[in-house]
Amino acid sequence: MIFLILILVIVSLIAAKVVIYKIFFNDDVKAVMERDPAAAGEISVILTYPGLHALFYYRIAHAVHKARFFFLARFISQSARWITGIEIHPGAVIGKRFFIDHGMGVVIGETSVIGDNVTLFQGVTLGGTGKEKGKRHPTLGDNVVIGTGAKILGNIHIGDNVSVGANAVVLRDVPANSTVVGVPGRIASRQGRKLPHGINLDYTTLPDPLTQALEKLQHEIDKIENELKDFDGNPPHKKSH
Repeated sequence: MIFLILILVIVSLIAAKVVIYKIFFNDDVKAVMERDPAAAGEISVILTYPGLHALFYYRIAHAVHKARFFFLARFISQSARWITGIEIHPGAVIGKRFFIDHGMGVVIGETSVIGDNVTLFQGVTLGGTGKEKGKRHPTLGDNVVIGTGAKILGNIHIGDNVSVGANAVVLRDVPANSTVVGVPGRIASRQGRKLPHGINLDYTTLPDPLTQALEKLQHEIDKIENELKDFDGNPPHKKSH
């Protein structure tokens, strides 16, 4: 009898969780379904995805933080960190359809501002660079993708439709429709136009500006060597007076 009651309680809690997520987090659930090919279904996403759970706790903590119950808000966020491995400060501002893939080690600082349709992969840090008060964390535009292990540091602005490569360290503003790679982060390409489908999750085939520069340099060296060979084979004739 006790076992049956326990089963009924667990089933009721799961059902209540599914209903709450479908009502209040439906857009975020759909974002996971769209961007994660491993998502087996909405029920699986709601029950097993730590990024979605972290967002659930953040929404509660953020509301409590806005009500100026700072200790309680921080307590909720730290509890979520232990449960999910994702630390989101309750003072951060996060837009719609936010997706954290895998999520372990993600840190989002207090004054971070995140736009709509943003995707973060595991190990991403949106951090500060000093002890100054006020705005000291990044602002991300819409449709931004931050690759695994990337660090976005300081009060900088990342424009719309920007892709940041894995393990990049970004310390300066990035204009819209750009791709950033390397340490420190360098703008590898800038399309100057919006992405046709709103968001691009392919951050593994990004250009490498250092490699491109070296290839260009090698091309110039080869060109000079070929010209020297032609010069040695056909020495110039002396002019007769």
